[in-house]
Amino acid sequence: MKGGDIVAHLVLFARELRRLGVAVGMKEEIDGVEALTLIDLLDREEVEIGLRSAFRIRPDDRAQFDALFAEWWVGKGVPRKLIETDKPAQPSSTARESSGSRESRDPVLQDAGTEELRSGEGNPGYSDRVLLRRKPFDEYDGDDLKAMIVLMRRLKLRLATRRSRRLVATRGRGVVDLRRSLRRATETGGDLVRLAWRKRPVEEPRLVLLCDTSGSMDSYTRFLLSFVLSLTRVTRKAEAFAFNTELTRLTELLSGGDVLRILGRLAERVPDWSGGTRIGGCLADFVGRFQRTLVDTRTVVIILSDGLDCGEPEELARAMRSIQRAARRVIWLNPLMGDSRYRPLARGMAAALPYVDHFETAHNLESLERIIPLLAA
Repeated sequence: MKGGDIVAHLVLFARELRRLGVAVGMKEEIDGVEALTLIDLLDREEVEIGLRSAFRIRPDDRAQFDALFAEWWVGKGVPRKLIETDKPAQPSSTARESSGSRESRDPVLQDAGTEELRSGEGNPGYSDRVLLRRKPFDEYDGDDLKAMIVLMRRLKLRLATRRSRRLVATRGRGVVDLRRSLRRATETGGDLVRLAWRKRPVEEPRLVLLCDTSGSMDSYTRFLLSFVLSLTRVTRKAEAFAFNTELTRLTELLSGGDVLRILGRLAERVPDWSGGTRIGGCLADFVGRFQRTLVDTRTVVIILSDGLDCGEPEELARAMRSIQRAARRVIWLNPLMGDSRYRPLARGMAAALPYVDHFETAHNLESLERIIPLLAA
């Protein structure tokens, strides 16, 4: 599926909304195209929310928008008509007549803000992106890493604009806060003169990331560290560590230079890179030196490791128990889970699992993208 197909489909979708009486103009269409460059096109909910916001759908028009979206977009946000025909949707002659001068302006729409939707120099196209996102890291080559770094920019945008699950008071529109509205009404003799509102804020997640750089992780380390680097560049409340036979704080080493240069710097400065592993000992070191100052009930701790530990499982279990008690949640990302035959039977992994809130795979970019919802407060 090509970016131009998506754009053409969006134009027809907007035209159909107008036919139903929903006020969607050229500005909203352009904003809709730009919104699609910032979200995951395979996530149907993100596409729906993005278009609803870009089109500025009023509450009175919400039912019509939802019904038409369900008809025109299916599966994971993929346009229905593109699935049925596998061809770019083309505006009819009636549509060209009803839209006046819009026909001559459509090329502007297709070019506005669609860098991530089309193939171009330095940017993988739509089909290339899908294949790359699903390709296992242990099959990547040097060019794949560079393309992955480009796709990481979109992932950073998703995290940077993801809203919290919590609702907070706001002066603008959002969801009516009935309790506060009724309290205000007592000041005006029981009349609801001013409504109080709440909304979900964009909130920086508080993260601690611990990445295994031992020899058994060698096929995955560079890609997982690229992911770690992307997360630390989104939020100021992130701390990163590498561990193998000892724990190394990475936060200061992740600033300055492009991703490839930083990865080279880490390989040089992290002791025992691609060597042995003492997961329990390193996490115990983290608990003793850093947990009190870096981990609290707002913190998400992410551990990226295959769980193959040369140390004592009891030490690992104690460290994990301490981290889980202190943190908001603990996420363990294991690249071996990309193999359907994998079972977490290794002593280290089995010892850690009771203290893990989310045990997820990390064998390709698509699997890493799936944890973004888990980072919201």
